[in-house]
Amino acid sequence: MEELTKLIIKWHHDRNLIEGSSDKDQVLKLMQELGELSDSVCKDKDVKDDLGDMMVVMLNIMERQGVSMEECLKTAYDDIKDRKGKMVDGIFVKEGDH
Repeated sequence: MEELTKLIIKWHHDRNLIEGSSDKDQVLKLMQELGELSDSVCKDKDVKDDLGDMMVVMLNIMERQGVSMEECLKTAYDDIKDRKGKMVDGIFVKEGDH
């Protein structure tokens, strides 16, 4: 996984997608990829490519922000690990939001 991440980040640098783009541009690209994921889910298609494309774009944003995937996941896990809530219509709703 670490080697693949390095290859993807190098791919971004080689195509000037770090210096030549912006976080705003990349977030818009991420939203486009999310739309493609939504379409695939709704049509019961394979989502691997869509999820992978989203991860590629997120790695671009992480690289420009100087953070790693591990740091982001650890931060998110620390935020959710003790979270309590309940399922509402198939979605977890955290305590205090329902």
